[in-house]
Amino acid sequence: MARSKKPSPAAPSSPDKPIGPLSVIIAQQDREVIKSLKNACDDAVKRYLSRPELFNQIHLHTDVRLGLGWASVFIAAGTALYGYKIEFEKSKPVVWVGVIIYIFLTLVQSLYAYLVEGDIVYVGKRKTFSRRIVSERISLSSRTVPVKGSSPPSYSLSISYVRSSSSGKSLLAKGKTQRVQGYNAFFDDQGTMDQEIFEKWVGELVEEAMEGKQS
Repeated sequence: MARSKKPSPAAPSSPDKPIGPLSVIIAQQDREVIKSLKNACDDAVKRYLSRPELFNQIHLHTDVRLGLGWASVFIAAGTALYGYKIEFEKSKPVVWVGVIIYIFLTLVQSLYAYLVEGDIVYVGKRKTFSRRIVSERISLSSRTVPVKGSSPPSYSLSISYVRSSSSGKSLLAKGKTQRVQGYNAFFDDQGTMDQEIFEKWVGELVEEAMEGKQS
């Protein structure tokens, strides 16, 4: 039986250079076995970048959508209960208000997901302390590029990264990178993902953005 690789210690970094994802090795037994495409890649991105040594994931977009969703559910339930207990003619004004509010909340939720959240799959931040407080923020968006001719469907990943100090007043680095790779580079014929290859691909792209590259 082949032995799993032991995690190597994180590579040392200078006070001015933050730790990148390639410096934090993952043991093979810590990876999950997954068999899907875009969702699997998105989930792998989240796990890879949310490790303790890297970024803290920001769940703002999910929280907003959940908040709007639950609000619409409560409005619908309250309106239905009121209409059930109160005589039809008397309840109509309140029921109409409830229906309008429900439609409005549902519409806002859909518009937020489409216009604000869009293709964003991960937003993270972290603060490091050395000679000064340094803040970092990273955002990743993904989408599937459909089949074109003989080309297989591909995974497109875009990364925006900002590093600053003095509460954002002093910009230290700003990068934006984007890359497309066929799913067949990460998955075998049975649909099983080679997470090590995928993580290396993501790590290289993230570190390019952290270095301030634009691509």
